[in-house]
Amino acid sequence: MSGVLRPDAGLRDSAPVDEPDLRVNRRPRIGWWVLSGVVLVLLAMFAHLLVTSSNIQWKVVGQYFFSTQILLGLVRTLELTAVSMVIGVAIGLVMAVMRLSPVAILSSLSWAYTWLFRGTPLLVQIIFWYNLSALIPTLSLGVPFGPTFFSGNVNSIITPFTAALLALGLNEGAYMSEIVRAGILSVDHGQTEAAKALGMSGRRTMRRIILPQAMRVIIPPTGNQVIGLLKSSSLVSVTSLPELLYSAQIIYDRTFQTIPLLVVASLWYLLVTSVLSFGQYYVERYCAKGSARSLPLTPLQKLRRNAGRAHLTLTRSSARS
Repeated sequence: MSGVLRPDAGLRDSAPVDEPDLRVNRRPRIGWWVLSGVVLVLLAMFAHLLVTSSNIQWKVVGQYFFSTQILLGLVRTLELTAVSMVIGVAIGLVMAVMRLSPVAILSSLSWAYTWLFRGTPLLVQIIFWYNLSALIPTLSLGVPFGPTFFSGNVNSIITPFTAALLALGLNEGAYMSEIVRAGILSVDHGQTEAAKALGMSGRRTMRRIILPQAMRVIIPPTGNQVIGLLKSSSLVSVTSLPELLYSAQIIYDRTFQTIPLLVVASLWYLLVTSVLSFGQYYVERYCAKGSARSLPLTPLQKLRRNAGRAHLTLTRSSARS
């Protein structure tokens, strides 16, 4: 209709108008300033303790930080974390699908598995697998009342490394099953119905439709599980497996320099978890492409934005003066 005046008439061809830099002036709250001051004082006291304390012995920390024994323990810790996480993700995926299965025996088995491994402490599970030979001295595989295909001593089969992998992997699988199940349930049921209407099988629907959309929900807690698993791997030191913590313990048992070696182990844990957190951030950002209208800024982009704002503020203040 030609007689109707549109609200945006004449604005499409006009030049864009710079919007003023609007800022909200908030009332200062004394409580937040007091809390910030207390936190800064505590941080300064902690930094002063780290720098001036003679018990930390930073020279000893530097001496053992890149020692061969510590680095070998670090490699063993990373190996435990990676292999256990792969086992946990594989088990978690299978158990999540079983839990959602309409077959009662499959869903019951998945529930029982999750209940058992989430309900008992990880340290107890590590000790149990390490002492499995007390329950089953000999492991045999074969046909009942027939030939035996394999027979061996459990002590020689379940080494400290194998016991650690079993405990960490099976425990992680219980938690990953709940994470994967939550991700699958987050996908709208209409997606499954649409796939069935197109004649897709249940397996193909899960692989091509459900799981790709569920990854946005699965990835963030999975990253947290990787970091938690890295730290939980220190519990296998009770089996005398020379991972990072036990390697530090071996050294300070010999040198009696307990605090410096614990600082060495802590610094390596902090360094690795920081790298994993950095990688988790970018993986989450990649998975958010399909759901978020605008992706969150990367740390480098935030740094550039803050630097630009600081430069603009200084330019304005100098112009006013």
